[in-house]
Amino acid sequence: MNQRLGLLVMPLLVAVTLPLPGVHAAPQADTPNGGVAVAPVSRVDLARYAGIWHEIAKIPNRFQKQCARDTLAQYTLRPDGRIDVVNQCLKRNGSVDQAKGIAKVVDAATGAKLKVSLVSLLGWRPFWGDYWIVGLDPNYRWAVVGAPNRKYGWILARSKTLDANSLETISAIIERNGYQRGSFQMDGQAP
Repeated sequence: MNQRLGLLVMPLLVAVTLPLPGVHAAPQADTPNGGVAVAPVSRVDLARYAGIWHEIAKIPNRFQKQCARDTLAQYTLRPDGRIDVVNQCLKRNGSVDQAKGIAKVVDAATGAKLKVSLVSLLGWRPFWGDYWIVGLDPNYRWAVVGAPNRKYGWILARSKTLDANSLETISAIIERNGYQRGSFQMDGQAP
């Protein structure tokens, strides 16, 4: 149960603690939310967003400590409008860690604000985490996911790597949303 809570907001990552090259953000101020609001994108086509995403980087968190590399998330639209979530990663011993959950859209106008739960107690979901899409490639090749409190964040891509231009664009998105410099760390992805 604890490992599944560890996959709460989305993809599972690595224990790699190297800062993401080329991704830097301005330090947060001592004001609420660093004086800058985290802003989701204006529109997400969830049918295009569905599918498999590889985690490129994340803000380290306690619920993904078991993940060593090859973290990915799969999103599948459901007829009821919610989204099935399957997160998985490889642990240090080479075994696969997987958690299944559900996401619900909380801002239907944009599709960019969701809540995700990977904990179910007899069908009841007591824990929901914010999942805001704050950056999205026009061709849905990469996404930046965050939370209004900036405690969580992920850089996701359809492939296991991103080019320098994409990383520069992502860096600007991270900075614009007030994340701390160097807070995102690389995931280990096997080629």
